[in-house]
Amino acid sequence: MKKRANLVGVLWLLASVVCAQQTREIQMSAVLMEQAQDIANGAYRLIGNVRFEHGGAVMYCDSAYYYGQPRKSLEAFSRVHMVQGDSIDCYGDYLYYDENTKLAEIRRNVKLFGRNTELYTSELDYNVGTSTGYYTRHADIISGDNKLKSREGYYYSRQEMYYFIDSVVLQNPDYTIYSDTLRYYTGTSVAYFYGPTEIVGDSLYIYCEDGWYNTQTDISMLKQKTLVKNKQQTIRGDSLYYERLSGYGKGYGNIELFDEEQNILLRGNRAIVHQQHDSALLTDNAQFIYITGDNDSVFVHADTLRATPDSAGNRELRAFYGVRLYKSDLQGMCDSLFYSTSDSMLRLYREPVLWSGENQLSAEYIEIWTKNRQIDQVHMQQLAFMISMVDSGKYNQIKGKNMTGFFKNNEPYKIMVKGNGQTVYYVKDEKEKELMGVNVAQSSDLTIYLKDKKPENIRFYVKPSGTTYPLLMAPEEELILKDFKWVDQLRPKSKWDIFR
Repeated sequence: MKKRANLVGVLWLLASVVCAQQTREIQMSAVLMEQAQDIANGAYRLIGNVRFEHGGAVMYCDSAYYYGQPRKSLEAFSRVHMVQGDSIDCYGDYLYYDENTKLAEIRRNVKLFGRNTELYTSELDYNVGTSTGYYTRHADIISGDNKLKSREGYYYSRQEMYYFIDSVVLQNPDYTIYSDTLRYYTGTSVAYFYGPTEIVGDSLYIYCEDGWYNTQTDISMLKQKTLVKNKQQTIRGDSLYYERLSGYGKGYGNIELFDEEQNILLRGNRAIVHQQHDSALLTDNAQFIYITGDNDSVFVHADTLRATPDSAGNRELRAFYGVRLYKSDLQGMCDSLFYSTSDSMLRLYREPVLWSGENQLSAEYIEIWTKNRQIDQVHMQQLAFMISMVDSGKYNQIKGKNMTGFFKNNEPYKIMVKGNGQTVYYVKDEKEKELMGVNVAQSSDLTIYLKDKKPENIRFYVKPSGTTYPLLMAPEEELILKDFKWVDQLRPKSKWDIFR
């Protein structure tokens, strides 16, 4: 028995020497090593505690064949185990290794353990020289709380990075990521997206076609056709920096914030958003769109837009500097504007001007009251003016301390003046439609009834007085009321003209 053991040892030593001379690189050992000429010329059969070492990788198995020149390869069977430093630890039922290409083909029940991940698949190719793995038959990967899977992918152990291709899914306890192509770093838990990508959670939906997401901090940078949607808002844009836990975001390029409940759309090229506080700040071509129920909308532009909630949770919007608004039947401008969903009222500050049809309305302060998403009333306070051009250099004018316009179907039908009422009104021949004269009148209060947005009848109250002059005999100093300003050249002509 002792002689037989010595004989086995001699055969093992001779095989190792011959093999080392032939390959000069691969090292191997086993309980039993013998030539296997029945398999191939230069082949060796290894049985029991088989061990191969090459290129910094060590491979173990129960039995194997080694093929010498010219193939310089090996086949490993049963309980295959391959180790490369502390970066790779791989198991399978079968392994084929090519010494020239340093490629290991591991098959059946493949398990690969990296520093921070576990990979499970049926087939895996691993290049010992580049420390890169590749699969094409679907794989499941576990990295901390994240579970990933795809049909095809690469693993770069030196970079601790996976590159997933085709039907990629990353599952996290709080959300799931679906992507066409995804690069994932196991050390940092950061995922990079390439192509259409969706992130779906209980109260969150994200879409983009480029960017990254840190699955540990829930911070992301989303690019190309970006969309972020929660229960309150939908945000779109070219790129968006977003923190999921705090709801804080910064947007760049074609940003849109849409509130479905309030039918409010905010736009701008730069935005700061706090979703938990339901607030937003937009600049650079900032725009506020109030969607009405008549297939028309109010378009407002300002240098800066700020949206915040009030104490009751209603949306408040503030527009600063150079405000211009357009609606098909109402246009306006002012320095700053305030809107609240609690009363559906637009407030215009500092030299506000409105245009409705041929009429120009102005005051030191204006309120636009809406009802059922339509204009209901316009309140003008302090130095209120209503002006319309009759002919070149000739204007119908109504002036008072305060003025209220009443609207029906978004068109004015009545104007009420309270305090210091003054009018200049040109009279036309009903048949010839030519100017006959001009009426200049004063009254503390008065009411103007309009038809087709033009004055049709004026009623004076409380000590009225006035004079009707023939057209050519009217004193010029009485034809233009004090503080008169005609600024029709500043009137927005379209929803695009508000940016002029």
